[in-house]
Amino acid sequence: MCWSATADLVAGGAITSVGAVSVAMAAGRPRDLPLAALPLLLGLHQIVEAAVWHGNGGTGPATVAWAVIALPLLPLWLPVAVLCAAPAHARRRLLVPLAAGAATSAALAHALATRTVTAEIRGHTVGYSLGLPQAGLVIVGYFLATIGSLLLSGDRGLVLLGVLVAVGAAVSFALWRQEYVSTWCACAAVCSVLLLLWARRRRLPLARPADPVAP
Repeated sequence: MCWSATADLVAGGAITSVGAVSVAMAAGRPRDLPLAALPLLLGLHQIVEAAVWHGNGGTGPATVAWAVIALPLLPLWLPVAVLCAAPAHARRRLLVPLAAGAATSAALAHALATRTVTAEIRGHTVGYSLGLPQAGLVIVGYFLATIGSLLLSGDRGLVLLGVLVAVGAAVSFALWRQEYVSTWCACAAVCSVLLLLWARRRRLPLARPADPVAP
């Protein structure tokens, strides 16, 4: 989420571009593609929110599309993507955030199917409301699925990303709650660059020239 429609559109375009490069970097490594493609999803999310701004919030298709990405899709996508890319020794423990993500995604999908999600422009922020029952439990499951999967990934680059997401989410929530300004798009941009660097680092072993053959 950004602080205006223009900011969301610019950030979304930039993040999507980073995502395209990240996917290209992961070409040839199918297990890395879901995680490398995450910036494409984050960029699309920002672009959709630009439409929410232009529609002055409400309950229209842009609001629903934003909620579908943010609520049931992300908490399932991220643990699945991390599980695919993680080293073999970390995969068993990643089943915990995967299970949390599946349960959270199912609960949020049911809520979206049975309730109306609304968006409200509040100064330089957009507030979304779905009226979730047991919201605290859903939030715990959401963060266990997303941040938890990164922290348990067994990959230093992804662990660093998990720490950044945790800090960025805390700062963004504090500013959003005061209705001062929404800064999640900046965090998403930094995370997308880190994922690009991660995909590039994973590609390097494949790019090394072969050792010369001894005569």
